Amino acid sequence: MIRFDYIPYPLWRRDMPAPLRPLARTLLRPFYPLDAETQPPTTPDALADYLARWRLLPQGMTRDDARCGMAADGAAIARAPDYPPPPHSVPIRLSAQWEPMERILLTFPVLYPPLWAAHARMIAAITPVADVTVFVPAQAWASAIRFYLHTHGVHDLSRVEFLELPTDDIWVRDYGPFVGQDDDGNQAVVNARFEPLAAYPQAQDDAAAARWAAHAELPTLTFDFLTEGGNYWSDGAGTLIVSDEMLARHSDMTQADIARKLREAFAFEKLIVLPRLLREETGHIDLLCKLCDAQTIFVNQPNGALNDERLRAAADTLRRERNAQGQPYTVLPLPFPRLYYNWGIYPVWRSYTNSLTVNGRVLVPIFGVAEDAEALDIYRRAMPQHTIIPIDCRLTANGGGAVHCLTKEVPAGRPAFVRNS
Repeated sequence: MIRFDYIPYPLWRRDMPAPLRPLARTLLRPFYPLDAETQPPTTPDALADYLARWRLLPQGMTRDDARCGMAADGAAIARAPDYPPPPHSVPIRLSAQWEPMERILLTFPVLYPPLWAAHARMIAAITPVADVTVFVPAQAWASAIRFYLHTHGVHDLSRVEFLELPTDDIWVRDYGPFVGQDDDGNQAVVNARFEPLAAYPQAQDDAAAARWAAHAELPTLTFDFLTEGGNYWSDGAGTLIVSDEMLARHSDMTQADIARKLREAFAFEKLIVLPRLLREETGHIDLLCKLCDAQTIFVNQPNGALNDERLRAAADTLRRERNAQGQPYTVLPLPFPRLYYNWGIYPVWRSYTNSLTVNGRVLVPIFGVAEDAEALDIYRRAMPQHTIIPIDCRLTANGGGAVHCLTKEVPAGRPAFVRNS
């Protein structure tokens, strides 16, 4: 199936012959606020114009109402430092998502106005139970986003921290910091190398983990290994689950080599490798399965199309496997909507496993399809002690991900340093 939907990706930055760049920008300008990338709005007037131009004002609100609202917001925000964080040399334990979380990190989609609503829904769902740090490329954006959140259901902005931290894209799951704990329960960070796509610049994304760690004053282990956060599930008790994309990415390494390399950064006992999805650009595990708890795992069920054999193989592997504690898995199938091609070019996979568990809540992506109701019902039955919150991800899926890809958790733990007052 072919569709023609919005593409939340920086197409204007794609590597192309120089003569084609002006034409590309001209064609893309009606869909993306390209000027705001290099010249972001800095005054209440300019911010109000931006919100009005891109239809981000609530129904019935005038541009002048928005300007007055943002003019009253004089709060300054911190800027992530450029100096390196304090060093760390000991592997960290990656917490399970059902453990206590301190905060969630997001990169706000300032250049993708149609995605503002999805991010507001996520922030509204998270702030009752955890703090949120929002990365923005320039300070003035914070006023516009605070105003937008206030008018779109985020009632406690005191739990939302804005941080000036420029990035190349919005998929913080992949380039953001791996935050975990050392043997003493102190928070620490692993900063892995991030550069998976040759066609797009990603230097700012690659720098984001270290800059956030320096801002948070957390010791950081620099991990010279190309990997992304979307390819990890941890049960917090010695088991890591990844896809074989890691083997494909590092074709000169065996699975045993990969496990040894990962142990330089992460403390775990058992590595489980599952087959990645075909014709899916990331190859990440979070589009294939999701850990509900240490013994229960969702896996996408075959849908009569491409990847059926791989999905059956993943489920069969997990039924045979044991976690690091020797416990068997219960495998629960989730519906898996059929693939479509956006603009006939980009394969779009809509996966309900791409959810976020945070402090008794589960933010589950929905896609405006019949399978939504079944997926939510399965979540409610499998995780009855959690509040299940649907998040409309119809547009975000066209960029390759949903809730999990757009968030990165910071587990609770003892700060390694006492911060200056």
